[in-house]
Amino acid sequence: MISRYKPSPGSTMSLAFCGNENNSMAYNVDAGVLNNGCFLDALNVVPHVFLLFITFPILFIGWGSQSSKVHIHHSTWLHFPGHNLRWLLTFILLFILVCEIAEGIVSDGFSQSHHLHLYMPAGLAFMAGITSIIYYHNIETSNFPKLLLALLIYWVLAFIMKTIKFAKYTEHGIGPRQLRYCITGLLVLLYGLLLAVEINVILGRRYMCFANPTEVKPPEDLQDLGVRFLQPFVNLLSKATYWWMNTFITSAHRRPIDLKVIGKLPIAMRALTNYIKLRQAFEDQKRPQDTAPLGPKWIWQALRKAFGRPLILSITFRFLADLLGFAGPLCISGIVHHISKDNRTIQPPMRLLGIYFISSKEFLENAYVLAVLLFLALLLQRTFLQASYYVAIETGINLRGAIQTKIYNKIMRLCTSNMSLGELTVAQICNLVAIDTNQLMWFFFLCPNLWAMPVQIIVGVILLYYLLGISALIGATVIAVLAPVQYFVATKLSQAQKSALEYSSVRLKKTNELLRGIKLLKLYAWENIFCDSVEETRGKELTSLQAFAFYTSISIFMNAAIPIAAVLTTFVVHVHISEDADLSPAVAFASLSLFHILVTPLFLLSSVVRSTVKALVSVQKLSEFFSSEEIGDEQEPRAVLTSGSSNHNQNRYQAVSSLKSFPSSSSSSLSGGHQPLKVVNRKRAPRDDWNNYSSAGDHEGDGPSQDMDHDICIKLTSGYFTWTDGPPTLSNVDIKIPFGKLTMIVGQVGCGKSSLLLAALGEMQRVSGSVTWNSLPSLECERDESPTERDAAGDGDVRKRGPVAYASQKPWLLNATVVENITFEMPMIKPRYKAVIEACSLQADIDILPQGDQTEIGERGIILSGGQKQRISVARALYQQTNVVFLDDPFSALDIHLSDHLMQDGILKFLREEKRTVVLVTHKLQYLPHADWIIAMKDGTIQTEGTLKDIQNTEAELFEQWKTLMHREDREFEKETVAASVTDLERNNLRRAMYSREAVRTEDDDEDGTPGWTCAMAPAGAAFTLDRAEESVESEDDDNLSQAMRQRATIPWRSCGTYLSSAGVLLLALLLLSQLLKHSLMVAIDYWLAHWTSHVITAKIEATNRNCTIVQGCGFSHSWYLSVFSVLCCLGIILCLATSVAVEWTGVKVAKELHHNLLNKIIVAPMRLFETTPLGSILNRFSTDTNTIDQHIPSTLECLSRSTLLCVSALGVISYVTPVFLFALLPLAVTCYFIQKYFRVASRDLQQLEDSTQLPLLSHFSETVEGLPTIRALRYEPRFRHRLLQFTDANNIASLFLTAANRWLEVRMEYIGACVVLVAAVASITNSLYNHLSTGLVGLGLTYALMVSNYMNWMVRNLADMEVQLGSVKRINGLLKTEPENYEGLLTVSQVPDGWPRQGEIKIQNLSVRYDTTLKPVLKNVNAHISPGQKVGICGRTGSGKSSFSLAFFRMVDMFEGRIVIDDIDIAKLPLQTLRSRLSIILQDPILFSGTIRFNLDPEMKATDEMLWEALDIAQLKPVVKSLPGGLDAIVTEGGENFSQGQRQLFCLARAFVRKSSILIMDEATASIDMATESILQKVVMTAFADRTVVTIAHRVHTILNADLVIVMKRGIILEYDKPQVLLDTEDSVFASFVRADK
Repeated sequence: MISRYKPSPGSTMSLAFCGNENNSMAYNVDAGVLNNGCFLDALNVVPHVFLLFITFPILFIGWGSQSSKVHIHHSTWLHFPGHNLRWLLTFILLFILVCEIAEGIVSDGFSQSHHLHLYMPAGLAFMAGITSIIYYHNIETSNFPKLLLALLIYWVLAFIMKTIKFAKYTEHGIGPRQLRYCITGLLVLLYGLLLAVEINVILGRRYMCFANPTEVKPPEDLQDLGVRFLQPFVNLLSKATYWWMNTFITSAHRRPIDLKVIGKLPIAMRALTNYIKLRQAFEDQKRPQDTAPLGPKWIWQALRKAFGRPLILSITFRFLADLLGFAGPLCISGIVHHISKDNRTIQPPMRLLGIYFISSKEFLENAYVLAVLLFLALLLQRTFLQASYYVAIETGINLRGAIQTKIYNKIMRLCTSNMSLGELTVAQICNLVAIDTNQLMWFFFLCPNLWAMPVQIIVGVILLYYLLGISALIGATVIAVLAPVQYFVATKLSQAQKSALEYSSVRLKKTNELLRGIKLLKLYAWENIFCDSVEETRGKELTSLQAFAFYTSISIFMNAAIPIAAVLTTFVVHVHISEDADLSPAVAFASLSLFHILVTPLFLLSSVVRSTVKALVSVQKLSEFFSSEEIGDEQEPRAVLTSGSSNHNQNRYQAVSSLKSFPSSSSSSLSGGHQPLKVVNRKRAPRDDWNNYSSAGDHEGDGPSQDMDHDICIKLTSGYFTWTDGPPTLSNVDIKIPFGKLTMIVGQVGCGKSSLLLAALGEMQRVSGSVTWNSLPSLECERDESPTERDAAGDGDVRKRGPVAYASQKPWLLNATVVENITFEMPMIKPRYKAVIEACSLQADIDILPQGDQTEIGERGIILSGGQKQRISVARALYQQTNVVFLDDPFSALDIHLSDHLMQDGILKFLREEKRTVVLVTHKLQYLPHADWIIAMKDGTIQTEGTLKDIQNTEAELFEQWKTLMHREDREFEKETVAASVTDLERNNLRRAMYSREAVRTEDDDEDGTPGWTCAMAPAGAAFTLDRAEESVESEDDDNLSQAMRQRATIPWRSCGTYLSSAGVLLLALLLLSQLLKHSLMVAIDYWLAHWTSHVITAKIEATNRNCTIVQGCGFSHSWYLSVFSVLCCLGIILCLATSVAVEWTGVKVAKELHHNLLNKIIVAPMRLFETTPLGSILNRFSTDTNTIDQHIPSTLECLSRSTLLCVSALGVISYVTPVFLFALLPLAVTCYFIQKYFRVASRDLQQLEDSTQLPLLSHFSETVEGLPTIRALRYEPRFRHRLLQFTDANNIASLFLTAANRWLEVRMEYIGACVVLVAAVASITNSLYNHLSTGLVGLGLTYALMVSNYMNWMVRNLADMEVQLGSVKRINGLLKTEPENYEGLLTVSQVPDGWPRQGEIKIQNLSVRYDTTLKPVLKNVNAHISPGQKVGICGRTGSGKSSFSLAFFRMVDMFEGRIVIDDIDIAKLPLQTLRSRLSIILQDPILFSGTIRFNLDPEMKATDEMLWEALDIAQLKPVVKSLPGGLDAIVTEGGENFSQGQRQLFCLARAFVRKSSILIMDEATASIDMATESILQKVVMTAFADRTVVTIAHRVHTILNADLVIVMKRGIILEYDKPQVLLDTEDSVFASFVRADK
């Protein structure tokens, strides 16, 4: 140990290879050279020196010059045979060599001079070992195996030399009792194994002794430069330390990480690969029985089969890590015990062969050896632990990808009826994808814990018992008893979270309605009613959150308090039970760390059990989903797998069309029996191969195609179709649809027109009858079909139909750009695209959009109106090059001009020219003369079919009925004005929104990097909108980017300040004080323990000196120490409770404050905010951001403060015990700082990337579910599956990189932690031996050092999480800064007369209005006078300022000049609430809220039932409401979906009638009502409002022909202002020209 060398008389130097004692046997070679121990060691130097000399020049010269020329990327991963084994053996070799060096040094401590030969050969061998692996790695990466010859020679030499040494030792009777003998034996074995590995490489690669060496290519993923995730390909060391991540993480500082940077997934991890694996597992189970054993058990078995193996690997790593974890306490115990030995003498070792030998017991009693072993054990343990995590998480991610793909393939075959009947909602399916697959993934993450925990607990308890005897069991019992309490708390926690979630979804629904209807709410001054309703729900939610916070704080408290309580009870019992209790520092601190180890699995227990329960539930849900009905399932017995060659083919096929899903029920007997398999034609998408799956109805009754006339495209014979098991929706359907002609289907609402189309597409369940599709040579997209294919298709069966372009009644759009929605995966053909845009008159709408047709639309983009959506949906159907086009009521949301244009240009011209078969469902009878074939339906049956002539002859009555209707509609058409139409209006709204958005630009928050609304998918960190980016010069871009990068590197302290300041001063002070006090107490407890145990030892020594038998007998008493210890522990437990409660209490208070402020800010914000910010982003503040603040920030904050303070106190204690440690601390701290700095940036980017890649994935699922009929009609399942795979892989690679980054950080932090332990141990041992540092303090320092790495990890991880979570605070803060509307008036509410306005006289004086201070005025110096009771009509072209005129009455726009006086009061002086509550307006968009009809008509609950019924009667709704269950209390669903558009508009009228104000403004209120109803309404308004002032903004000029006064506007000024008759008589009046244009 410490060299006790006394210089002998003749020695000149104390350092010699064989030592230089005079009497030395070292140089005695009488018995033969080989019998001299020193010579044996000298001999062993030879191979190492040889290797070092040979390899250094090659390494330095060869690779130094080569690396600059060759960019090694792929060959890196070309592993030679036995690659991993070689790395493993080398690691073991190095470990044993370290032991050999240590053994040499220790045994050298006994001799008088230094014997170099004891450790120098081992040192050289260590260097050679490292060199060998570096050399090997370089040869492998450059793929030059011939150079491995050097290693071969080295292994041979080393093996021979070691064997000689071993043989000599045995000969001289040195046996396993001597450590060096064991080490030499092991080395012989290892060198032998390495030699075997080397020979294996020769046999595998045949680079020598064979004529032709084998050629080897790298794995195919690596020939593709896009793969950047290298974990599966790198060598073992890089795998264990995530070394390959270094460049990736450091480069994140320079440029943000996006999908381009992280590249593609390796093949083995792609969703497709894993899906095939999973499907194979399902298939294998299905083989024996015919009926598939569906059910949870089935799924579990398949998962086990597909993903079980890596999981077992993960569990193995976890076992190893846990067992190595116990090295810590044992080494501490050993070190402290060794130091506290009073007599430090060790008996001299044996001398054999002229050299000293020691036994392993003596070796392990050396404190320094233990310190080094502890260091190595820690390194290994941490590496294994991280490897276990990584493997488990990777498996979980792969599993998630596979299951998502399986769910998607199931969706593709789902019955649409399940959806429409609400058996499966879109939300449920999205939950399966978003929640249940993640639950399973988490279960796989936590799975290793299930197995590792029992082992950890058992070993821990045994060790404690060994140290402390029976009292240890009592301490362990305390922990065990409190574990169920933990579990109880955990279940309560999840219940509280669940109820909070339920309330929060109700609150979100209300908030969503409030935001969607904000314009109406402001105009009616109802915003406070709705706000209160949201606040009320939020109140309930907060109650749940308080419960959540309470249980969280209990849980945190228990985590902190259980170890204290356990240690306290154990020591109390220990001291009381045994008279002569051995409470030495060695025992005390070892048991302290053991308790820390024991507590961990018990905390995890609750979460693991919870996760397991959740996984079981999720699998149950999945199995229910997988067994739900599929399309065309009626003929069940078809599920027989054909055996033999065709099946084998099938499998090969699966690989080709790669995404094929094996339908679990409708299996592929088709390809087996009926037709030979075709070879895939590479040039075009393998569409036919898919036909087997989208299995629609079967074709039993179908005759061969010859029976069918060749000019008939589709034929339904005696078809009965149903959605449910009830009576058929369509019965006895016999129709023919001719080729290349225009067929129209007409009939009343609900008579089954849409169902007929879906029945033809095979979407409905067929009870009986047949559907036959005849296929003619198709359009250009399928010209290359072979004749056999055509015949096969002519089989006449839904399954064989070609693609059909289908535009459903409810338009279905993708979340993509306008172009992508129209071309829909087809190649872009410019002229065709132009023609389609023209036919659907979309150009004008596209021009308004900010990026033209490259603008994102859909949920995440710009919200379009119904008509615009419908036209895009029709444009898609026109653009697709299919033979058949189905249009389901494409005119429903279009006004008459657009309908005509679409009919003429789109259907009659565009589709006719292409000779496409068109089936059109419509209500517009005036188009019937254009039809080549008409099908009239009534109540689910066919009334008649034929040409218009046929019907005129056969069904005269029906024809007459049509004629009158056609006539009426033609008359309407005459009346229609060219001036303004629904479309212009929609464009107007869109333009208004865009206009305001342009003006505002976006208040980006650099945090999200989603620049306002322009491009939802912009790369994170690019904090500028696209428009701006285009305008700006390059240099400015760089500036912006570098600024953004700088911001990414800093922590958002300001948001942290905002968060904490919302809590209030008192709470903050409590928070800080309690945290500091608690941690000081923790240190005090441990310090006291050190003090106490040190005294026990001194007392013992005194007792031995004084010859007392019992320590207590010599006047030493434990009781005083024990009582102080108990008091400190109790105080500590109390403070733990205080801190945990304080943190959670702060969290709840902040959550309450921030949400309240946000809501109250939003409802008083001006309309501009809602026009310029997408609704989704405001909603996100209320949903995700609020949720983060409610539930996540408090716990992250708690964790962060706890880990930081623990870390600081641990380092403080170590520095106090051994001040030398401070020198080592500096470099470690610097390293730590840089690691966390780089990690935080990368981690945040990756987290955002993971979130942002999850969105498209989830929305792809919901899109698919909503658009199933369209996708299946077009036969686009393969394309959509392909997109799904891309989305899934993108999400998975982000998750994988995030995992790898977390592991990267943890491994580095753990290694730094291990260094801290090593430094602390060596320093304190030295300090104790030379400066007599008390042994208790040594134990204290080491116990703390062991915990450091854990705390550091937590600190950095929580810092990174905190940073991401504070983004929510920052975003909410951004919204809180909006300027509110000015609600205060000059008059108070009491000064406004009660019935004002009584007369309804309006004077407008010199009024100018603009939408925002930054924008141009939309009304300029308008003057008008409206007498009481007058009916005024306002008309003008789009954008003339009509709507702004109506909004000015409500001060919704900025009136910067002039004034409006109503009944002698200037409205600018009134409080806003009062003004808006006294006027009525009917908007063009009907808005209904969920609730009752009564609530919709009168939320303020002021009107009586009679008033409400009267209003409904006026609005023609009385019969409708009477028929509903509950009458006035009948339920209105969200957005009023259970009423038609027209009925909703009528409810809005009724709402205005209920409020009996003397001024009514109608803003194009009759746009969505049919003619008949509109004329009734016009009369009603004239009568019911005879004495009130009515201002109508006209949509159709004829509606204002009988007004008292007409105002014609243009560009914000009044052109004409007179009675309609006067204006009509004036020849050149604009009004007259409008009316004339009608006629």
